[in-house]
Amino acid sequence: MKKILMLGGSMQQIPAIKCAKDMGYHVITCDYLSDNPGHVYSDEYYNVSTTDKKAVLELAQNLEIDGIVAYASDPAASTAAYVAEQMGLPGNPYKAVDILTQKDLFRAFLAENGFNTPLAGGYETFEEAYEDIERYNFPVMVKPADSSGSKGVVKISNKEELKAAVCEALSYSRRKRFVVEEFIVKKGYQISGDGFSVDGKLVFTSYGNELYSGKGTREYVALGEFWPSLLTDEQKEKVDGEIQKLITALGMKTSAYNIEVILDEADNIYILELGPRNGGSYIPQLIQYATGVDLVRYTILAAVGESCSGLDMPDTRGCYSNYMILSTVSGKYKGLWFDTEFKKNNLLDVYCAYKEGDVVTAYQNTTHSLGTILFKANSVEEMISITDNIEKYYRVELE
Repeated sequence: MKKILMLGGSMQQIPAIKCAKDMGYHVITCDYLSDNPGHVYSDEYYNVSTTDKKAVLELAQNLEIDGIVAYASDPAASTAAYVAEQMGLPGNPYKAVDILTQKDLFRAFLAENGFNTPLAGGYETFEEAYEDIERYNFPVMVKPADSSGSKGVVKISNKEELKAAVCEALSYSRRKRFVVEEFIVKKGYQISGDGFSVDGKLVFTSYGNELYSGKGTREYVALGEFWPSLLTDEQKEKVDGEIQKLITALGMKTSAYNIEVILDEADNIYILELGPRNGGSYIPQLIQYATGVDLVRYTILAAVGESCSGLDMPDTRGCYSNYMILSTVSGKYKGLWFDTEFKKNNLLDVYCAYKEGDVVTAYQNTTHSLGTILFKANSVEEMISITDNIEKYYRVELE
């Protein structure tokens, strides 16, 4: 029986752990949180941080694993690539994954290889950035170089706002680096979704429409997505083409991707993120509802070197959304309320790990999410109406 090492056991990672078990593999989990709920479903658990590359490599060698997976985790993706490369296991080039998981390196790679990218720079201190700030046109975005999920991302309109933004960005950076980049005015919704390549060829993409900054939350904070994409066939083909060019330039192999793209007002394509892992917030599960394709299964197959040749790109059927479970005020968790008709006709899944009495923080980024709900609608118009007025359909009740 083949052994798979799964990096992390959070609630979001349970679908991958369970999938690998259902496929007949011996599943091992590791992270530094022994009480994470995913470890209950694995055959073995080890208390080793997923970001400690050398410790994970030593564990993997001792266990003689056949594959390694960093499901829905940017920090662990670099570790998975490192271990796979050191052990000769299926995986992507470590150097390429390192570029994809560090925004400063990624922006530089895009610029050097002829892709559209905003003027950007990477820094370690406020003083460095302040000395360089005059070369940027405001507004600019300040972001941690190695974080995801809108954590530490701030839009500023003048240099007086830079110091506070840098402090916030650095508080979410493991490597204590941040990026300043010029703001791009987008056309329509930001494009968000997952993709998959087989032997370097992009064979699957499924895009949705990113939802940002609802009532009571700060600007440019991710709230969720909805499917189907509102891109035209021509626009989708162009986006797929840019993603393929990037995969080729990086030398990526058989892999899942979390994709964030925008079109500017002239339809120019800007790849904001190509995360070398499946998307978080239950995007793979949402995609399975929308297309019937189980990307988690293909991720497991890829990790152990099994064939992924059966993967194709079907059209989206129906309208689906994932939406953060969040509160705009702080307090103690009491429960979730759903509108009766919404619960009966629209609600599909509720992923919430909070228990009564747990402390809830007012939502400022995905760190403060209580979980995710998945729901459906009968039309794009109904979906937009629901997501624009989400407070009518569910709320977090506090003591």
